[in-house]
Amino acid sequence: MRGLTPPLCRARAIGYETAHACLFFDSGSREGRVKPRLVALVLGIALAAGSAGVWATRDRAAPVATAQEPAPAIPVTLGVVTAQDVPVLLHGIGTVQAFNTIAIKSRVDGTIVRVDFTEGEEVEAGAVLFEIDPRPYHAALNQAKAAKAQHTAQLESAQLDFERSSKLLSRGYQTLQTFDQQRATVGQLKAAIEGDQAQIETAELNLEYTNIRAPIAGRLGARLVDIGNLVRAGDAAALVTMTQVRPVFVSFTLPQQNFEDVRDRQVKQPLAVRAYTSDDKRELATGRLTLIDNAIDQLTGTIRLKARFENEDERLWPGQFVNVRVVLDTRRAVPTVPAQAVQDGPDGPIVYVVGPGDTAHRKAIEVAAVQDGVAVVTQGLAPGERVVVNGQFRLTEGARISAAPPGASANADGSH
Repeated sequence: MRGLTPPLCRARAIGYETAHACLFFDSGSREGRVKPRLVALVLGIALAAGSAGVWATRDRAAPVATAQEPAPAIPVTLGVVTAQDVPVLLHGIGTVQAFNTIAIKSRVDGTIVRVDFTEGEEVEAGAVLFEIDPRPYHAALNQAKAAKAQHTAQLESAQLDFERSSKLLSRGYQTLQTFDQQRATVGQLKAAIEGDQAQIETAELNLEYTNIRAPIAGRLGARLVDIGNLVRAGDAAALVTMTQVRPVFVSFTLPQQNFEDVRDRQVKQPLAVRAYTSDDKRELATGRLTLIDNAIDQLTGTIRLKARFENEDERLWPGQFVNVRVVLDTRRAVPTVPAQAVQDGPDGPIVYVVGPGDTAHRKAIEVAAVQDGVAVVTQGLAPGERVVVNGQFRLTEGARISAAPPGASANADGSH
């Protein structure tokens, strides 16, 4: 490389364009002539160095451009904190019991000759349900009446004899023994007539019992005996069962920890009790607490209670299992949010509230109760604030949000 001019040496250090000028700076002199291979090598090195510089510059500029682009808004569903009157509820599971349950039986012996009802229908008090063959009881009644008539005639004769004996005794024509016998005969016949009257009343009552009637208004069950069957007054089996379903009772239990609160408030005013379907989704009826049992069950640690429901629409049915809620008290005008808006934070419940510029901010709250899909907040929120209801599992402090339109899913990440 002897004989290269200084411009060419400097070109090797500063790049392709300068090198090109230097190579041909003194091309006319013999010493300044450069071989073609050397020229190609120098040009290749210069081009590679230039390209590397360009890509390095682009790589250093790309992160800066990306950092300047704002993060996309996260779609969420929003709700508003509202002030509501929220009842304080105690939850239990209960069983519906008929107000009255009656097993209809026969009070006399005989053969059933008529059935006067339809299974499952509701009947009024006094309605005839069965008729037992009344003929034997008609005969017994007539016999009792005949015996009374006989004894009445004998009494009239004996009284006349007694009166005559009384007159003869005063004149000395009758003995005292005969007088006493006449008086005793009158007394015996009077007693016999009273017995006859009792027999008549018994026969009339038995004749009335041949018509088996509904003792109260209620709903009948399945017929258990058919026409033609012989029934007896001592039979253990019922002819039909009857239940009174308006009103009804609901029997349920609560933990003994609630006993003092329930008793204290029940003394002031009967507590309201609500009955719900077994899936706890639909309210059936509202009633009043009528019984607090006189002892706590030591085996289960619960107290038995009973509530009365008027049940005019018959939505409660004997034997039905229901969820029971006792309204212990009412919180007035307390902030509430949908229950799904509340999350478990490191130090307790939190929600995401909407701040300026549609940004989400984490906020610690205190929750008194969660019931019917509503969380009762005692501290941390005020009515009117907007909170994130769905989609909060993707949020971080200060994240930009956008309200999802109705029907759109804000839970693409699987949050709920």
